[in-house]
Amino acid sequence: MERFDIIIIGGGLTGTAMALALKNSPYRIALVEPRPPQVPADDWDARIYAYSPGNVNWLKSLGGWADPVRAQAVHAMRIAGDDGGRLNFDALETGLPELAWIAENGRLQYALWQAASQAHNLKTIAAETVAVTWGSGRHALHLADGQQLETDLLIGADGASSWLREQAGIDFTVNDQHQAGVVANFETEKPHRGIAWQWFRPDSILAYLPLPGNRISIVWSTHEAAVPARMAQSAEEFAADVTGAGHHVLGRLRQITPQAAFPLKIRRAKEWVRPGLLLIGDAAHTVHPLAGQGVNLGFRDCRLLAEMLGSGGNPGDIGRLQSYAVRRVEDVASMQFTTGGLKKLFTNPDPAMRGLRNAGLGLTNSQDWLKQAFMRHAVQ
Repeated sequence: MERFDIIIIGGGLTGTAMALALKNSPYRIALVEPRPPQVPADDWDARIYAYSPGNVNWLKSLGGWADPVRAQAVHAMRIAGDDGGRLNFDALETGLPELAWIAENGRLQYALWQAASQAHNLKTIAAETVAVTWGSGRHALHLADGQQLETDLLIGADGASSWLREQAGIDFTVNDQHQAGVVANFETEKPHRGIAWQWFRPDSILAYLPLPGNRISIVWSTHEAAVPARMAQSAEEFAADVTGAGHHVLGRLRQITPQAAFPLKIRRAKEWVRPGLLLIGDAAHTVHPLAGQGVNLGFRDCRLLAEMLGSGGNPGDIGRLQSYAVRRVEDVASMQFTTGGLKKLFTNPDPAMRGLRNAGLGLTNSQDWLKQAFMRHAVQ
């Protein structure tokens, strides 16, 4: 049985970043992922995320934000309500170089994996997990190839349908939004100039996220009943609908990746920590994507945990893990409340609510101090 101080299950963005953040720690670490990322193709990845400048700077400090990442800075954001409300954010107004960065999931995952693979205290293991033997001080992880690994701390970074969370018997709450996000990438007729757009429509929420060159990625959050029709559209039909819903702000759009869809559910594990066990990222919490903050919450999990584990000692100590959870709960809860609340506010058909929400956008837009406070928080 091979012995590690920490085993991280899940080699996606959060799990690999967590492993990389511990590269200078005193611990011996294993990163277990059944399907390690491969060399990215030249094609564009439909999985696009927005990353806060604070997280990008952190990833750069770890050596994980490098080739082959293709990234576009967001310098401004334009938000439109469904009845004339407007809210604009500009980085220059707050003295920031950018509000966010947009990049592909696959290329960043590969860059993180390559950087983590070079860490002297880290072993990457490509294998399926099959069972956990829970102990009073250490746990044993059983792999499909017959390997058995022993550790003081198991970290579950294996996504919203976490295998480790299930093995631990940890339940979770689900707020089903009865929506799905339809995503695709497009070439644009007009330059986007680093501007992100978001339209709150009576039946949906549409976002344009700028990519390098004259390209964008879109996330169209819509009722689940409308998704089959969206998925059945031809590239030309879907591009025409996306162009019209976006009021032709970037001219004609040409679709360059097929549309894909994923259900929108706000989840929260009822326990994040146990002795020698910790859930991070989507394994612990998910949010509505309208603010683009899901992956950023996961990275902030990693940043705090790496800081708290940096001093050494038993990584599975329940006191330290509980302290971590207490310090993270406010950030996660506030983001879940804000994104979920905005979704409910802008999908409420009541005419009075329609006027209220649009007036709220306009009022916020007139208060520079409030907008700057929002931006300062979002860039962390």
